[in-house]
Amino acid sequence: MRIDLILLCLAYVLSQFFRAFLAVLTQVLETDIGATPADLAFASGLWFLVFAAMQIPVGAALDSIGPRRTSALLLLIGGGGGAALFAVATQPLHITIAMGLVGVGCSPVLMASYFIFARMYPPARFATLAALMLGVGSVGNLIAAYPTAWAAETIGWRATLWVLAGISATIAAGLWALVQDPPKADSTEKGSVLDLLKIPALWLLFPLMFVNYMPAAGIRGLWIGPYLSDVFTLTTSEIGQATLVMGLAMIIGTFAYGPADRIFGSRKWVIIGGNLIGAIGLIGLTVFADISPLRSVLLMSIVGFAGASFPVLIAHARSFFPAHLTGRGVTLMNLFGIGGVGVMQFGSGKLHAAIAPTNPLLAYQSLFGLMAGLLLLGALIYCFSQDRMD
Repeated sequence: MRIDLILLCLAYVLSQFFRAFLAVLTQVLETDIGATPADLAFASGLWFLVFAAMQIPVGAALDSIGPRRTSALLLLIGGGGGAALFAVATQPLHITIAMGLVGVGCSPVLMASYFIFARMYPPARFATLAALMLGVGSVGNLIAAYPTAWAAETIGWRATLWVLAGISATIAAGLWALVQDPPKADSTEKGSVLDLLKIPALWLLFPLMFVNYMPAAGIRGLWIGPYLSDVFTLTTSEIGQATLVMGLAMIIGTFAYGPADRIFGSRKWVIIGGNLIGAIGLIGLTVFADISPLRSVLLMSIVGFAGASFPVLIAHARSFFPAHLTGRGVTLMNLFGIGGVGVMQFGSGKLHAAIAPTNPLLAYQSLFGLMAGLLLLGALIYCFSQDRMD
C-alpha cells in the first residue's frame, strides 16, 4: 500500500467520522446550544448536499490538476476550518455552517483514491480496491460511535472538535507533500459531465445510486441516536455502543461486497440481492420499531451491512466511462450517492418534525418505511440495467 494512499485513507476516515458523529452528540448539543433533532438533520443534510455539489468541480479538478492539490487544499480549508467553527458554535446555525464547510473539505478524498485506482491499476481490481478503501476508511464510523461519546463526556465536545481540526490540518499537509498524481490520460479528447450523461446505460444506474446509501448513512449518521433515545430512552453511552455495532456491520458489508462481483461473475445481481436484503431490514424496523432495542440495533446493522454496495455500483458505472473522463465519472456517481443522502436528511427532518410532536413512534416508522419504499423502487429500475464486468 503506497504512503499516499494510506494518507488518503486516513482522510477518508475523517470523512466517515464527520458524516456520522452528530448521532452521538444529539443530547449534549440540545442541552448546550439548543440544537433539536430537526436542526441536526438539516445540518447533516447540508453536509451531504454540499459534498454532493462539490463532486462536479472536484471531478474536473481531478482530471485537470490531479488528486494531490485537490484533496490537500480542500481538506485544509473545509475540514480544518469547519471543525474549528463547530468547536466555537453557540447556536444551531453555526453548526449548520460548520457542517457545510466540512462537507467541502471531505468531498475529494475518496474520489481522489478512486481516481488513482482507475488510472493506475487493472480495471478488474477496481471494485475490490474501492471496497478496501471504503472499508478501512469506515473506521471513522467506529470512532464516531462510542469513542466520540466517551470523548464528549470526558473532555467535552468542544475540545473534541478542536482536536479534529488539528488532525484535519495535519493530514492535509501530508497529502500536499506525499500524494503522487497519476500520469495524464493519453488522449487529446475533451469532454465534460454532459458527455457522461449521454451514455444511456448510466441512466438505469442513477436511481439506485441515489437511494442505495441513503438508509445506512441516514440512520447511522443521525437517526439512530434520536430513535434509540426517544423510543427506548437509551443514554449517550448506550447509543454510542449501538452506533459502534452498526458501524462494524457497515465495514464488514463493505469487505463482503468487494470481491463479490468476481466470485459470482456478476455485478448487477450482487447489487440487487444486497439492496433487497437492506429493504427487508427496513421493513422489519418499520413493523417492529418499539419491540426491543436489541432487535432494532440488529435490524439497523442488517441495513448497514446490505447498504455497502456503493463501491460495486461505482465499479459497474466505471466500466462505461471513457478514460479521459474517469475523474468526472466517479465523482458524478458520488454526486448521486451522497446527494441522495442529503435530500433524505432534509426531508426526514421535516417529516420527523411534522409527526413526532403527536406520535414519536409513528415518526420513526414513517422514516424507515419511506426508506424501504425508495430502495425497492431504485432496485426495480436497476433490474433493467446492462450487467458488465471488466
